[in-house]
Amino acid sequence: MRLTFLGAAQTVTGSKYLVEHDGHRVMVDCGLFQGLRELRLLNWKPLPVDAASIESVVLTHAHLDHTGYLPRLVAQGFAGRAFCTPGTKDLCQVILPDAGRLQEEDAHQANKHGYSRHHPALPLFTEGDAYAALATLQPLGYGVPVEVAPGIEIEFLEAGHLLGSAFARMRVGGAEGRLVLFGGDLGRYDRPVLLDPVPVDTADVLLLESTYGNRVHSPDDDGEHLAEVIRSTVKLGGKLLVPSFAIGRVEEVLYWIKKLESEGRIPVLPVFVDSPMALEALKYYTARAHELDPELRAAGRDVCTFCTQRFHPVQSADQSKALVRSRVPSIIISASGMATGGRVLHHLKALLPDRRNTVLFVGYQAAGTRGRSLVDGMHEVKIHGRMIPVSARIDKIDSMSAHADREEILRWLGGFSHVPGVTYLVHGEPEPIAALESTIDETLGWTTHAPRLGETVDLEMAGVAR
Repeated sequence: MRLTFLGAAQTVTGSKYLVEHDGHRVMVDCGLFQGLRELRLLNWKPLPVDAASIESVVLTHAHLDHTGYLPRLVAQGFAGRAFCTPGTKDLCQVILPDAGRLQEEDAHQANKHGYSRHHPALPLFTEGDAYAALATLQPLGYGVPVEVAPGIEIEFLEAGHLLGSAFARMRVGGAEGRLVLFGGDLGRYDRPVLLDPVPVDTADVLLLESTYGNRVHSPDDDGEHLAEVIRSTVKLGGKLLVPSFAIGRVEEVLYWIKKLESEGRIPVLPVFVDSPMALEALKYYTARAHELDPELRAAGRDVCTFCTQRFHPVQSADQSKALVRSRVPSIIISASGMATGGRVLHHLKALLPDRRNTVLFVGYQAAGTRGRSLVDGMHEVKIHGRMIPVSARIDKIDSMSAHADREEILRWLGGFSHVPGVTYLVHGEPEPIAALESTIDETLGWTTHAPRLGETVDLEMAGVAR
């Protein structure tokens, strides 16, 4: 009865956890490493186990750092089912093919312009690989236990991080076995769009994300920071670019812009969503309004639930190119959220050299990404093989994060009536992991451990809930 940490160990990306019991193997999450080059290179390395020997995959939510390795796993021989919530399946149908297309486009551009170290540059996976992965998805509702391999049962619980996001509660070894809770990404409390994470009262073993284990998010200012950024950018006659995660974050950005417009706190500007993937995701959020916050649930299936007054969906590449050339003051929301790829790069090349413009980051920026470089104050960044000077204003809003901060993590942990025998701190960089480990020890007195990449633990020896 073993658990191996194949990702998200001392880093915030690449979530993969291999559970082995009585000769059976299940992988929980199947994500890509992102950020630093040495992490991205791990995506190309073979798994330490034969992909064909894995009987099932369990996905906690649709973000690429939790699902993006699935196309490679299938290409390597995985032939089982990938269990997920219906909302996660919906979003995977958007995010995985799009990621495959981007991989192919990036490889094509690298070969065309000769800026890759590899000759030829190859995509990590293709759009065809992504569609093969989609065929493995098996939707499962919240609160429905199902056996995913002999002696291994899972059940999904609402995590409040993304449409369809879940904690995966796993029973390993039958009724008397170990109860392991895979936290995935822990959502936040009292935020718009999504429901709060559900409380959990018991687990023998807990895997807990620690992305913001050393921080407390800025208090909710009712959108005033965003309003100030918009007003000041308009005053200069510039454009506001919001690099945004296409799945999840776009909805909250639009929610706040719409709210500020309706309250007369900002001028009404053209708002462009330049991400076909984000536009597809908006449809799923609307269709699944019954899974959202009550404020949005009441809006029902209105296609304009998230539409601002001058909302413009940007679908084609030609429309995107025209928007890049335009100098009309506007708000542009484009992916990717860490500025690692996608259409946002073309906007950054056009806008960064001009001090009238603003680039506003609204989510976590992993080490090694362009987003982190810009937030950290770099005076130039490399995009498509060219160094681009940075004169535009760079700002960030932490309060829109979909990840729980230190206080919200402690609030959720307070729901346990039976303390986990051990809590593994995952999905975080070393500094926040160490800070959260100290906080949990001082506040709760729980046993914690920060696993290393590739570390294997014996679940039978991992302690019993006290």
